[in-house]
Amino acid sequence: MLEKIQETASYLKARIHTAPKTAVILGTGLGNLVDEITEKQEIPYQEIPNFPISTVEGHSGKLIFGKLGKKEIMAMQGRFHFYEGYSMKEVTFPVRVMRELGIQTLFVSNAAGGTNPTFKIGDLMIITDHINLFPEHPLRGKNIAYGPRFPDMSEAYDKQLIQKALDIANVQGITLRQGVYLGTQGPTFETPSEYRMFYRLGADAVGMSTVPEVIVAKHCGIRVFGISVITDLGVEGKIIEVSHEDVQLAADAAQPYMTTIMRELINSFQN
Repeated sequence: MLEKIQETASYLKARIHTAPKTAVILGTGLGNLVDEITEKQEIPYQEIPNFPISTVEGHSGKLIFGKLGKKEIMAMQGRFHFYEGYSMKEVTFPVRVMRELGIQTLFVSNAAGGTNPTFKIGDLMIITDHINLFPEHPLRGKNIAYGPRFPDMSEAYDKQLIQKALDIANVQGITLRQGVYLGTQGPTFETPSEYRMFYRLGADAVGMSTVPEVIVAKHCGIRVFGISVITDLGVEGKIIEVSHEDVQLAADAAQPYMTTIMRELINSFQN
């Protein structure tokens, strides 16, 4: 695994013209951020040694290197999901490559179903913590010496970045929720009983991504900021039939606000 990670990182280092310390996984709700990246250098996943290829509708498959405002960044346009049939090592492979490239801060976004009864469709929720209910742990197996065998997860999401995001939202007049994200395998949306169970477990939102990437980022010593767009509700009395297309529509409506938060946040700190 380590040889594959280093092979992929060497391939990218030989082709990119920048040395970013900031990376973004452009999940649901952040697609438009690509349009704001300048001096772009795009590398399709299929050209990158050892990289999986995204199979989900609405997810492109390429790495983008360039500038977002004044900040050099690396962006993943299209992530990999456990429910697609990939192993956890494949799902999180790009994060370990990021570590080899010198990435120090990772920003992630996702679509999620809201379990908190105060939430509504279209809300943005800063992820303050997560609950991992994936059936396989991304660090299972021989420890790669990027971090300890048993990494601490007491602050999976960086508190300083969370506060900066709240300050930016206040200035921009954007309402941000805060809450706990619960990660499950998928690919089904949750039943009403599952939504109730997750809320009782302490989750404010539930989705099928992000948690494995965050765990591996923390193992690699990369600090993390995460944000969810609430695209459907698992709240009693508000549950309706939902499709992937419905999720995309709700996420698209929230994109301008999420893009503003991410753009301003990424340009507000020094690595």
